[in-house]
Amino acid sequence: MHIGIDGYEANTHKRVGIGQYAYQVIKYLHQLDQKNSYTIFLPSLPLQDLPETKSNWKYTIGNPGSLWTIRQLPGLIQKNPVDLFFSPTHYLPWFTQMPKVLSVMDLSYLHYPGLFKFKDLIQLKYMGLYSIKRAQKIFTISEFTKKEIIEHYHYPKDKIMVTYPGYRKLRIKSSELRTRDIRTKYGIKGRYILFVGTIQPRKNVDRLIEAFEMFNMEADLVLVGKKGWLYESIFRAIEASPKKDAIHYLDFVTEAELVSLYQNAACFVLPSLYEGFGIPVAEAMQNGCPVVVSNTSSLPEVAGEAGIYVNPLAAQDIAEGLHKALQLKPEERSRRVELGRKHIEQFSWEICAKKTLEVLNSFSHPDRSGGI
Repeated sequence: MHIGIDGYEANTHKRVGIGQYAYQVIKYLHQLDQKNSYTIFLPSLPLQDLPETKSNWKYTIGNPGSLWTIRQLPGLIQKNPVDLFFSPTHYLPWFTQMPKVLSVMDLSYLHYPGLFKFKDLIQLKYMGLYSIKRAQKIFTISEFTKKEIIEHYHYPKDKIMVTYPGYRKLRIKSSELRTRDIRTKYGIKGRYILFVGTIQPRKNVDRLIEAFEMFNMEADLVLVGKKGWLYESIFRAIEASPKKDAIHYLDFVTEAELVSLYQNAACFVLPSLYEGFGIPVAEAMQNGCPVVVSNTSSLPEVAGEAGIYVNPLAAQDIAEGLHKALQLKPEERSRRVELGRKHIEQFSWEICAKKTLEVLNSFSHPDRSGGI
């Protein structure tokens, strides 16, 4: 079977979210599948860390620019026909006739439309609807999102496959970078609370800052993540905060620095309004860091019994969760760390790719592929 994949999101630097998902699934399919042949469609030359070409794996390149899904990608597919098309990027190519499968990360745009740029919101709502209605099967990354797709799009539940994503196995020992050097570099004093994620409204960073101002224990707040969209008010809140000298924005740090930050944090916090999954939570638990997370969307799935849960709409509740985390006795902290490490064993990119491949292979059997 000849499988086409939209590699648009995988072919980016500093991958987060859907870019990381697309890259990891593509990488493992390259390793796992020697039977099917693949064409990866890209708008520009593949980055060096994308899988190398081989007898059953090739890249077809378009041109950088707009209208990738509507115009460029359909044209490339017409010139390079495939038996099945897989989009790990929310959107399916228009005007194509072969069976198609789609990955959907979350439906946050339906719940919090005001947190998106207008152009992005229109694309998510209408191109997302177009794609979901034309997909023969859908992959998603949590049971929570599966329920959302069924509820909002009336999509058949037996055609939605939950494939939990993996997380980076951050195995670099913190000794590779002296903790003192990192603290000096970024001006971190004493204990600190760590946030990792794209700086954008859905991550609820403005309310985290408000909670931090209520927080009456001695600790700094360290924010790690690239700037996303609609982030200006978040940085205004930092600048206006009476605790601004204790708030540190680090942008994008190296992997070695991130490991050290996880391993030495008093706790990790992700008070998101909505998450399709929340990979940084798994990374924090892998590195022995207690996690304070929202009690909504998929986050209880990700953190399990290890999490300290808070109401993301109440700054006071977030502050109390942080207070609880920093007051954990050594035995209770160790218990939560162990629960977290055990819980994340189910999250693996290889397992995710194997389950994806099982579904893709089902289309080689007409009686199993099905339509809607």
